[in-house]
Amino acid sequence: MNPHFLNKRLSHLLGYAGLIPFFLLMLGTCLVDPLWIAAFVRGQLAYGMVILSFLGGVHWGAAMLCSDLSLKHTKQALIWGTIPSLIAWGATLLAGFGFALLMAGFIAAWQVDKALYKYYGMPEWLTALRTRLTTVVILLLAATVAGANLRG
Repeated sequence: MNPHFLNKRLSHLLGYAGLIPFFLLMLGTCLVDPLWIAAFVRGQLAYGMVILSFLGGVHWGAAMLCSDLSLKHTKQALIWGTIPSLIAWGATLLAGFGFALLMAGFIAAWQVDKALYKYYGMPEWLTALRTRLTTVVILLLAATVAGANLRG
């Protein structure tokens, strides 16, 4: 593992900063003129897709950088690394159900991360951070859907 990655404080700060767009877009669906709600919903879906794809990319990086990763876990990392992007892309095809697929994708990514991070030598606190971030993302995505449907 990269010894510079041990900066737990910076990792937490950047992880939580990544929640700001989720929060602002959710807030927008609750507060803006109803004519603008669709734009905030599209923005939320797009940002969720980007972040879910990023989470898959972490596994590609791990597969390339972890020299002691078994062949089995290398294959798992590479295969899984592409799946979040496909889930995110699929969310664009499902119109109103895109958020449900996106939330399922975040939950699946969290489950896989918990299983594979230990093989990459990731620190324990990263899994705890991912748990908190995923929980907040799911709640904000659900609140976006609720806000848009209650006002739309």
